[in-house]
Amino acid sequence: MIRTQIQLSEEQAARLKELAHAGSESVASIIRKALDQFLSNQKPNRRTLYRQALAVAGKYQAGLHDVSLEHDRYLEKEFSS
Repeated sequence: MIRTQIQLSEEQAARLKELAHAGSESVASIIRKALDQFLSNQKPNRRTLYRQALAVAGKYQAGLHDVSLEHDRYLEKEFSS
């Protein structure tokens, strides 16, 4: 994990401490969960999409050498099966 500092209003800090105490967990844990939820609701940016695409590019093999040219025909054949 990476340590970071944030500034909270007094009200935010008090509410977080109450939640932490009530749920028997740390303030840091609550902040991490909230951040995870926030980030999962964000639309991925172009850079993230490229990184995800590159991670799977070339990962699988179809055993066919003309998929880039004949993909429509192969998909039609698979979907009609």
